Amino acid sequence: MAYLSHFIFIDRSIFGRYNNNMSKILTPKQKKVLEIIYENIELSGFPPSLADLKEEMDVISNQSVLNFLKALEKKGYIRRDEGKARAIEILPLGFKVLNRNSLISVSGISSAGPFIEPLDRLTDWVTLKGEVIENEKIMQGKEDFFAVKVSGDSMINAGINDGDKLLVKKTCEFKSGDIVVARCDDGTTIKRFIAETDGRAYLRPENPAYNNIPIYEEMIFEGKVILNLSQIK
Repeated sequence: MAYLSHFIFIDRSIFGRYNNNMSKILTPKQKKVLEIIYENIELSGFPPSLADLKEEMDVISNQSVLNFLKALEKKGYIRRDEGKARAIEILPLGFKVLNRNSLISVSGISSAGPFIEPLDRLTDWVTLKGEVIENEKIMQGKEDFFAVKVSGDSMINAGINDGDKLLVKKTCEFKSGDIVVARCDDGTTIKRFIAETDGRAYLRPENPAYNNIPIYEEMIFEGKVILNLSQIK
């Protein structure tokens, strides 16, 4: 008697991709929580409190709200800092599923002149429309960006004016010519980083009325400016 055997070969990676995609799908209630978070940030400048979410979702316990937030965080839609009140940040995947513009908080006012007080987050947000995002890498790396508001006129020859809002990329890599947000004990400032071939390095203003600033060991670069948001039409 002859036996006919049938062999089916299945690419197991297909199951991995399927399970990974399924794990990111939001339930209707989870999406509603995400929408509430977005709307609160857009309207008030702050994410909602647990009490706000509990009322909006019509649930009776804080634990129910925490379960929603944990699910959103696990699926990559938000990021939370449990040590701070209302510390909820929507990640790129969250903006994508909501089909809404990205929101970036203005971290504070930074000087285009002498050093001023350190950055302190303001209740102000910048909306980044799709055309502002120059490429997919910026969109995916949104959590590594912040915005600052300029105070002063030391960078006017670089097209940075008093009151402008700048998009800043958090990075540890800087090259000569980058415009940076620098911090030391005296506060923060926005200047152009210059590294000379003879080993000297300093911060240069883009206004001849101001002097160069030496770079000391305790100075920290918070990030480099990549876009003047105030020039976006």
